[in-house]
Amino acid sequence: MSNTVATAGNKGSKVRSDCFITLALKDSGGIQVSLQSKVKALYEDAIVKLCVEVLHFYSIEHAEITLEDSGALPLVQAARLEAAVHQLKEVDMPYLLPFLEANDYPATKEQHRFSRLYLPGNTPSMMLNAGIHHPNGIILDLEDSVAFDKKKEARLMVRNALRGINFYGAERMVRINQFPQGLEDLPYVIPHKVHTLLVPKCEGADQVHQLEEHIEQIKKQGDVTDEIFLMPIIESAMGVEKAFEIAMASPRVVALAIGLEDYTADLGTRRTQDAWESFYARSRIVNACKAAKIQAIDSVYSDVGNMEGLQATVATSKSLGFEGMGCIHPRQIQVIHDCYAPTSEEIAYAKRVMNAFIVAKEKGLGVVSLGTKMIDPPVVKRADQTMTSALAMGLVELNWREEFIDD
Repeated sequence: MSNTVATAGNKGSKVRSDCFITLALKDSGGIQVSLQSKVKALYEDAIVKLCVEVLHFYSIEHAEITLEDSGALPLVQAARLEAAVHQLKEVDMPYLLPFLEANDYPATKEQHRFSRLYLPGNTPSMMLNAGIHHPNGIILDLEDSVAFDKKKEARLMVRNALRGINFYGAERMVRINQFPQGLEDLPYVIPHKVHTLLVPKCEGADQVHQLEEHIEQIKKQGDVTDEIFLMPIIESAMGVEKAFEIAMASPRVVALAIGLEDYTADLGTRRTQDAWESFYARSRIVNACKAAKIQAIDSVYSDVGNMEGLQATVATSKSLGFEGMGCIHPRQIQVIHDCYAPTSEEIAYAKRVMNAFIVAKEKGLGVVSLGTKMIDPPVVKRADQTMTSALAMGLVELNWREEFIDD
């Protein structure tokens, strides 16, 4: 056998929590591992053992590995080595490290999605501690943040991240690639307890239907029972016009998000702080979501240093009816949560409405009134949503009704 060489991973002075692997298949000599690492004295045996296990799993008995380590965890090392193996031979089964039990929790259709933090799918350093910032959702991105020639490596990295990185209760999301390439991402995420798939540049219900078919096929093949939700991202004029169709395409669709960078590019305009250029699109999407009884999620705010601009954007977003937005830096999360959270005035009014509703129900009254004013069911529903949000964010206590009555 002539030498066959593959490489995978990242290296360089600015690379952290990653590694770069060179794999050369041999005719003889067993498996030889050359490790370059600052922690070689502490972890060489464990790293060599992992490399040998991965290669033996793929029936490779003779190879030379050079592993240039920049603080990579075992799940990263395994993903990079597996990516190199994929370049050299056809493989039938994935090498899977144990699933982290702390990540075995469900998502729900109605849960709060005030914030969702985007993380590049091929940059493990940004994934490792993202959960400690407590975004509502963490998005492992396989689309725009991953170079075309790194897509296959990123799929393996995202799969291992889903299995081994602690999300600290955040909704576990993956943004797949655009159709049809995004369908190739599904086998790497569906079996590994992903909660929600973000579908970029969605322009019709047919894409949602195709996605569902592939999801069901993979779930059956792997005996997967977990519920998997969809969040189509509207990023074009066509997508905006078909927003309601997309929102109603499947019970799996829990929200629509808008991507304003691509949308404004499609219009041939540019995105501005006052956002008049996207007012129609954002309003159209909110209306479609409310009609379909799903959540409306706003675009990311790209200036991570402008907190005042972010606050103003979220205030406008909330006033339009959006229930959350994306973020690209952890420092944006708290501002987003604070701005989408119910205000003290909104909570006080919601308490009064809900208390009136509870009293009317206890008395068997068919009409709810607050003072001399009749309260319609939509007002009660909105008040209930406000109190649910306030409870979830710790703004009120569980015994809020007793507190209100005592006051």
